[in-house]
Amino acid sequence: MNDWNVIVTLFQDPRSYRRARNILRQLGEVSTTEFHNVLVMRVENLTGFLRDFAAMVSVEPGIQNDISRVIPLVETFEFHDRQEFEDKARKIALSWVPRLEGRSFHVRLHRRGLKGALMSPTEERFLDEALLAALEEVHAPGRISFEDPDTVIDIESVGHRAGMSLWTREDLVRYPFLKVD
Repeated sequence: MNDWNVIVTLFQDPRSYRRARNILRQLGEVSTTEFHNVLVMRVENLTGFLRDFAAMVSVEPGIQNDISRVIPLVETFEFHDRQEFEDKARKIALSWVPRLEGRSFHVRLHRRGLKGALMSPTEERFLDEALLAALEEVHAPGRISFEDPDTVIDIESVGHRAGMSLWTREDLVRYPFLKVD
């Protein structure tokens, strides 16, 4: 599947894979990846997906024994190299500046593949710095915080495709399966 907008990671239990796929198929199209215990999904409505998955977990908390993380991604893109990744990720992140004005935040990148081509700490710092500069330009400084930030920008990549979402503190409490940090 090349047009995914949700990444799901599973626990190591071999039975988790089958159970997780059966659960997730109720909510959208599910596909495997070349990476161990990583599935991708395509859903039509990310808000509805979040609501429905959260409802499933509240009725059957054992789902979280199989599924470690579920991450819907509001923006996705293809890239061929580090420069293209940075250009596209920066453009998306900068579009969220109005939502970051005067707030604490940090960027988190979960990379699958491209070892050595993309370095998570380097890319996180690059985007943190771009956002801080943009916030200074609009006279609404933000600050980097890893202790209970107001927002977290999550970037997930699988090979040469990535997706991004901005999560508020309230989102992270409401949807504990996001686990962005």
